[in-house]
Order: sequence, then C-alpha cells, then structure tokens
Amino acid sequence: MMNKRNFLKSVGLGSLAIMQPAIPTLALKANTISKPTGTARHRVWINPNEKDTIADLQKLYASYKKAGIADIFFEADSEKHFKTAKDNGIKAHRWIWTMNRGEKELLASHPEWYAKNRKGESCATHPPYVDYYRWLCPSKPEVVNYLKEQAEMVLSKDYVDGLHLDYVRYCDVILPVNLWSNYNIDQSKELPEYDFCYCETCRDKYKELKGKDPLELEHPDQSPSWRKFRYDRITNVVTNLAAVAKQHKKPISAAVFPTPEIAKRIVRQDWTNWPLNAVCPMIYHGFYKEDVAWIGDAVAEGVRGLDGRFPLYAGLYLPDFNGNMADLEKGVRLSIQNGAAGVSLFGGVTPEVLQTLQKAGS
Repeated sequence: MMNKRNFLKSVGLGSLAIMQPAIPTLALKANTISKPTGTARHRVWINPNEKDTIADLQKLYASYKKAGIADIFFEADSEKHFKTAKDNGIKAHRWIWTMNRGEKELLASHPEWYAKNRKGESCATHPPYVDYYRWLCPSKPEVVNYLKEQAEMVLSKDYVDGLHLDYVRYCDVILPVNLWSNYNIDQSKELPEYDFCYCETCRDKYKELKGKDPLELEHPDQSPSWRKFRYDRITNVVTNLAAVAKQHKKPISAAVFPTPEIAKRIVRQDWTNWPLNAVCPMIYHGFYKEDVAWIGDAVAEGVRGLDGRFPLYAGLYLPDFNGNMADLEKGVRLSIQNGAAGVSLFGGVTPEVLQTLQKAGS
C-alpha cells in the first residue's frame, strides 16, 4: 500500500458490521484519557524505514522524547521501531488506512464492497482523482466486519500500544481549494462524480428510514437527512473499531479533517461524536490558503465541539511552514493556547523542528 507521504505528494490529502450500536453522544465523556503531563505531549506520524539500525533509532527516539513527543503513529508494522520507541518511553501506535483500501487482492475478490458515486460509478473501476483512491462502502456489514478483523490483527500484537485511524471518511466531495488547480476542476459545488456513496445498500437503507431513494431527491447534495445518514455510517464504523480497541484495553485515535464544519461538509466526518481516546485534526493551513493564525481558530472550533469528551492534538503539516521555525513555534503555541493537548507533526522532523517543539513548550 502506498505510504501517506507519497500519497500527499500526489493528491495533497491527509491526509485511513453485524453489530450496529447506537451513535454515542454524551456517553463519550466516559471514554477519555488524561492529558499527558510534563513536557511529553506531542505526537508524530512516521513511515518506518527498515534500514534504520536500533542504535540509530535509540538516538532518534531519545531526541523525540526530549522534545516532548509522547506518541508515534507508525504507518507500517515494524517490531524493531515499535519496541525501540517504547524503550524510550514513547507510545507506539499502528496507523492504518480505514475506508480507502486499494489492495489488489481486495479489489479482485470483493469489488462489490466499494462505494459508488452519484453517477453510479464504483471506486473499484472508476477511482476519483487518483488511481489509489478506492473507497469502501461503510454501510455494508461485510466491510465493517473486514475492518474489525484488521483492527483485531493489529491490536493483538503486544508491542502495539494503540490503533490510529486514517482515511476514516468518504471520498472528498470537495478538495481543499489549494488543490483545485492540480486537477483542473472547479468545486464551488458538489459534483456527482465525487459524491459518494449511492450504492444499492446505502440507497436501500436510507429508503427504509425516509421512504425515498436518495437518487429521487431533487437536490440530494443539499439534503440534511441524506448527509446525516452518511455521517452516521462512518460513525458506526468507528464505533465498531473502538469496541475492538476496548476489548484489548488499548486506545484508539484518528486523523481527521481540520474542523468539525469542514469535516462534515467535504468528507462526511462527524468526528466530535466518535468514541475515541484522542483526535488529530489535520490543520494543514497551506491546503486551505490560510495563514498560521488559522491554526488557533481551527483548534478552538474543534475543542468547543468536543466539549471535553477527549483530547485534541493539532495536526501540523511541516512543509506548509517552509522551514520557518518562528512560524512553526507560533503554530504550536496557538494550538496549546486554544485548548489542544499538543500537536501531531507530519513531514520531515529535523533537529530544528525538535528544538522548536521544546522552545514552544517552555
């Protein structure tokens, strides 16, 4: 599977059944973890390199710990990296792609599991934007059970401290504005080829609830109940995976879109109502043509929406800072001042970045 770093270079995005539990609301407050204490409160997304030696990793992770990094999200399974991080007092989480699953074996064996757009095209045969955008349908019990099995395999390993969900959403019906020129598209409104999921399962389930096929709606893209239906389908996936994590007594977290409003509007994520232990909104200010100050605004919106149910770690995209450590320090400080428990970094974590983290926490 393509790693997140290369995926971002191509598409610019952060960017990963039988049981149907009720959508959690205020009960989420019981599923919280305390904020990290001392200076260790930050997180980082990493794709582990198997060429790294244990000696090199010991030195690297010791520097992470000193800078205040308490958790690492590893995109691939590497017992060497996980255990060395743990040896340095850092929690090691497995970072997985969730709804976007383009494995050849899965595509070949279960093309019927994939989401369909408003034109009736399946992600299995007509992937939107890029070839590896292959989104599963969250309404199918078989899909939810498959994802639960994946979570079980990850969490059953003793060196894995937690599960981190990525791409836990629908395909982007609207891309961040900075990316429109990449695809020569204008997404001032929702276009049918990017609007998912209109498969038979989703349409039938919605019709059971509302008495009408969503394709019969005059403007399905503007229907509040059809939007809520899709929010709830993703929330149900997260609820099922959270139950697996709870069985293993391990935390579950997720990388999500930057604010509750943006997440709902462009990828159908209702993340303030998920049963998580932590959330990492990808507040990639450059993607939205915003300045560094917007990071604080986005954090504040997310913290208000969560209302204390679980901590928020502001996801910062290091390339957006263009090497300007003063701006990075400002972004970190704004995150903390507006209620974040820390930040989660994506990109090249250099010694200068680590020094800036320390300085911002002083």
